[in-house]
Amino acid sequence: MAVIPVQRPPLTFAERIYLPAILRSMVTITLKHLFSRKVTLEYPEQRPEIPPGYRGVPTLVKDPNGREKCVSCQLCEFVCPPKAIRIDPGEIPADAPTAHVEKAPRAFEINMLRCIYCGLCEEVCPEEAIFLQDTYSLCGYTRDELVFQKDKLYEMGGTRPDRHFKWDHKKEAADRATAH
Repeated sequence: MAVIPVQRPPLTFAERIYLPAILRSMVTITLKHLFSRKVTLEYPEQRPEIPPGYRGVPTLVKDPNGREKCVSCQLCEFVCPPKAIRIDPGEIPADAPTAHVEKAPRAFEINMLRCIYCGLCEEVCPEEAIFLQDTYSLCGYTRDELVFQKDKLYEMGGTRPDRHFKWDHKKEAADRATAH
């Protein structure tokens, strides 16, 4: 296959020194900012408006009855690109009211210094136990303060309505099976 060189027209003197292009863009941008309305927010009293679809801090949520929704499937841990999530699965005692769930996290931590707020953990969670909140301002004095443990994640996430009520249905089905 033959390679045919592209014939380009020779550059003018002004094009070779780039000066007209630089001046034209500087004038355009400078004039635009010089005459635009200034917007200053007195942060933290005034906060910027959060756009729809914003992906903020990942948190754990509970169902309306206050039960943990996380079942330690570890999908969020496996899908996390920077490996910011660490889950230590634990067994649920047989006499617990949620014993039919089989597993719950003994330890669940998210390292916010590593988190890139991609939202993959929320997308992959089959139990809808992890959600991205609108929080965007996190601070701490040490690195350990920004590694959020399970209790801190539940505190930040709170309670969300459950569309499936899976714990109740499974418990009722288990009760009916043992009654017959």
